Amino acid sequence: MMSLLIVYHSRTGGSRQMAEAAFAAAQVEGAARLLRAEDAQPEDLLAATGYLFCAPENLATLSGAMKEFFDRCYYPVLGQIEGRPYAQMICAGSDGAGAARQLARIATGWRLKEVQPALIVCTHAQTPEAILAEKTLSEAELAPCGDLGAALSAGLALGVF
Repeated sequence: MMSLLIVYHSRTGGSRQMAEAAFAAAQVEGAARLLRAEDAQPEDLLAATGYLFCAPENLATLSGAMKEFFDRCYYPVLGQIEGRPYAQMICAGSDGAGAARQLARIATGWRLKEVQPALIVCTHAQTPEAILAEKTLSEAELAPCGDLGAALSAGLALGVF
């Protein structure tokens, strides 16, 4: 059975909202699971047929908790998930490109197939107060996240990827 695994980490709520929007739309199209990075295990990756990774950018790289998920799961699934489709979403205060590059390199090591360039939602948080504040993303910012979740789930269900 085709299934989409959405793994996310969120420190101030932006990435969580993005992942939840993708998950809500993905469930309509097919089987999907939503897991926090700290809860996701190698078995979860092995059980899924496609992936959507969602994380905040911290200091121009992936958040530590998301990186820890990849560190913990990388070798136990290496060579067992090759060719599976993935996409990524980054919640950033400025540009998000650093985190997206880092995640793409990890996915390349797993030999995953990127099915869409990184979706980056920029909050424009630039002061310490704004960076640390709880985020509330608009419907317009979350709509592409839902579209991505639906497209990935439908693509898996139809065997497009």
